[in-house]
Amino acid sequence: MNERDFKEKIASVSSDDDVVELAKSLISIQSYSGLENQETRTACFIDKLFADSGFESNVIEVTDGRSNVIARLPGSGGGKNLLLTGHLDTVPAYDMENAFSPVIKDGKLFGRGAIDMKGPIAAMICAMKCIKKMGVPLSGDVIFAGVIDEEERSFGTVHLLKNMPKIDAAIVGEPTSFNLCIAHRGLEWLEIHIEGRTVHGGRQSEGLNAISKAAEFLIYLDERMSGFIANSSHPLIGSGSYNIGTIKGGTQPSTVAGDCFITLDRRWLPGENHAEIMAQFEEVIESFKERAPGYKFNMKILDSSLMEPGYTHEVMETGRDEEIVKVIGGAVKAILGKEPVIARFPAWTDGGLLSTYGKLPTVVFAPGDKLESAHSSVEQIEVDNLIKAVPLYAWIIYKFCM
Repeated sequence: MNERDFKEKIASVSSDDDVVELAKSLISIQSYSGLENQETRTACFIDKLFADSGFESNVIEVTDGRSNVIARLPGSGGGKNLLLTGHLDTVPAYDMENAFSPVIKDGKLFGRGAIDMKGPIAAMICAMKCIKKMGVPLSGDVIFAGVIDEEERSFGTVHLLKNMPKIDAAIVGEPTSFNLCIAHRGLEWLEIHIEGRTVHGGRQSEGLNAISKAAEFLIYLDERMSGFIANSSHPLIGSGSYNIGTIKGGTQPSTVAGDCFITLDRRWLPGENHAEIMAQFEEVIESFKERAPGYKFNMKILDSSLMEPGYTHEVMETGRDEEIVKVIGGAVKAILGKEPVIARFPAWTDGGLLSTYGKLPTVVFAPGDKLESAHSSVEQIEVDNLIKAVPLYAWIIYKFCM
């Protein structure tokens, strides 16, 4: 089937309103952190939608009443299997008014999760439904996985990896403006605790001021980390990074601060790994201790970043010559009529887990060109992009799994 016939056929089995209304429905179902059984209502809604359309679908509890949803469109056998995946959780409303009452304004759909990532999920689901309605013969399976907890510890994708059927490639639906994002950095959040000795300010010479020592340490850390980062680069991503996020210490002005806590974000490149990055910090701390007699230094991964044992926020990297990259690039040409753009993804995604631990060729690829609106008070996705994503994903399914 050529592109023209495919577009005509897909238009005959769906309307533009389908994906928009589904995205609205998903936005309306709250699934932000802190809710009991956080994502399960969304998972059950998607499960029923798939089941009513004749798909194999299951809601699978992962932890504490929180559930993934896995749906499958089986092929005839012998072909390549494709995973379409996205996370069901969102951040809270924060300062976004009417965050769960989606509205369309100036060609954009507003609501919490519109771009991150219930809009892209809606497009994936609609594409699978269209393929089924069209009766397009597939040899490989198409699997949809709506997963929990990506905003925090990625319990959903870790569970998927432990129970994953045979998959040949994956698409993660984070917003990319339809660019093919084939790499991103690894990520870790760390806390460094500097412990001194608390005394009254009138006996200052008997104390060890953890805040003062932290100031010295941060200068030293900056020098050493700058060196590590300068010694590595990636042709698509560029450099790694680190950022001091918070510093807290002491109790009141007249007391020598006995404790100081530093939190930071470290991002690294393909070719590096989590163990190497942790070793860098350990080396820096050990070498600085010579300048800090009497002080104690402890480093740990922040609880909010700590995954299950054996898993960390590793990098994603997929070769340009992988079949899934070629197929998505061809789809951009065929459906959107433009040259595909190979790019990096600026944030971390579950693609890091699929790529590193699942050994899957993985591409982050979805509608939405304002990633910065995610988590904000104006979270939005362009309606036109949302609509275009349906035939785009459908063509990818057709070409990869046929």
